[in-house]
Amino acid sequence: MTEGTDAHVTPSSPAAPPSPDDAYLQRRTLRRGSAGWLLLTGLGVAYVVSGDYAGWNFGLAEAGFGGLAAAALLMGVMYTCLVFSQAEMAAVLPTAGGGYGFARRALGPWGGFLTGTAILIEYVLAPAAIAIFIGDYVESLHLFGLTSDWPVYLACFALFIGIHLWGVGEALRFSFVVTGIAVAALIVFAVGALTHFDAGRLDDIPVDHTAFAANSWLPYGLLGIWAAFPFGMWFFLGVEGVPLAAEETKDPARSLPRAMALSIGILLVLALVTFLTATGAHGSAAIKDAGNPLVAALEGDGGPTALSRFVNYAGLAGLVASFFSLIYAGSRQLFALSRAGYLPRFLSLTSRRKAPYLGLLVPGALGFALAAATRDGARMLNVAVFGATISYALMALSHIVLRRREPRLPRPYRTPGGVVTSSVALVLACAALAATFLVDKTAALIALAVYAVALAYFALYSRHRLVASAPEEEFAALAAAEAELERD
Repeated sequence: MTEGTDAHVTPSSPAAPPSPDDAYLQRRTLRRGSAGWLLLTGLGVAYVVSGDYAGWNFGLAEAGFGGLAAAALLMGVMYTCLVFSQAEMAAVLPTAGGGYGFARRALGPWGGFLTGTAILIEYVLAPAAIAIFIGDYVESLHLFGLTSDWPVYLACFALFIGIHLWGVGEALRFSFVVTGIAVAALIVFAVGALTHFDAGRLDDIPVDHTAFAANSWLPYGLLGIWAAFPFGMWFFLGVEGVPLAAEETKDPARSLPRAMALSIGILLVLALVTFLTATGAHGSAAIKDAGNPLVAALEGDGGPTALSRFVNYAGLAGLVASFFSLIYAGSRQLFALSRAGYLPRFLSLTSRRKAPYLGLLVPGALGFALAAATRDGARMLNVAVFGATISYALMALSHIVLRRREPRLPRPYRTPGGVVTSSVALVLACAALAATFLVDKTAALIALAVYAVALAYFALYSRHRLVASAPEEEFAALAAAEAELERD
């Protein structure tokens, strides 16, 4: 039985008591109008900014400078096309479900659940990985005499989930300030690194002559470009999460497309500047295995400098910004799936301050447990990347299907290039998904195993208990009714 299909109030009964549907949704309401386009732009950059400080440089070990540059360019194209496709759908369907809501409308309940689960894998695993990286930074900076261990991870989750429980407006403003610090530090880094820039250092990785079409710019051949896709994604991974704030946004039809376009524009510039100046300052070979590539680029063969220490502390700010915003994204995705009945409904309950408290606490507890038990941030990020690429392919496909199936759907914002744009995103997302197997087969298999368990739960239980009054389900029901009328 689908919840919410029987109870109703007739127009002749204005004083009728609230229906079960109303009571259900009143206990699952977010604080509307808390964010404008500026805070949303900050949120989009915050998701990603830690990737500029570390992680991307490991792609140099897979592809060299030229190979990683090509991979980052292609992934930049993929994210740009995906963001503009999402912007159109977010303006049409402004719900907390984000990509899951788009796929639910276009691909049905199975498509919605597949997309939502993939997004949830990304946004639960990524904060756990970043908590480990924060611990490593705290230890390397000798802060408070702490080592990278479970007390640091616990402090991260407890402190920042606490801010989210306080309220979404306060949380987004905190995120905006920390992100501003991290972005400003990247600009300062680039200016400092340019004083040491030498183009001759860019292609200094030894050539593997056994690789096809290998040269100094592609030391591992053409296949290296494909293998570097997941690392090229680190400059942009997470920006697609902006639509998850739709129900807490002022004028979402205008604010979301504007914020998403600005976010991807800022991230493209930061990726270019960071990548070029870091490799040119100290050489690709010197930073390809560095855990802190920007600091390594500034210090060269010498010791710490005032600028390198500043960038080191700013790197911690970047990690905090991404960690904080990814917790937000994961809680909203879990909230939307739970509210619609795809996951246990109690997870979508909200507090007096309109925060989905269980949607914050449950993923936080899981993330802390994974961080403390494994201490393998790289593996968890690779699992997150696998989930992300699946969701990208499904979201791009959703845009194509909605354009074909519902051409007369009112669209306050239209994607430049239409289905050509989303088709490019779809092809590149499928290529990136396949590339994850080249980098970390174990991570890909772990993600598939989690997917299998989730799909079994949906097939055997939750698909029979969906909530008809949830916004994403109502949008889908309305579309089905309109299609039926057109057939008649």
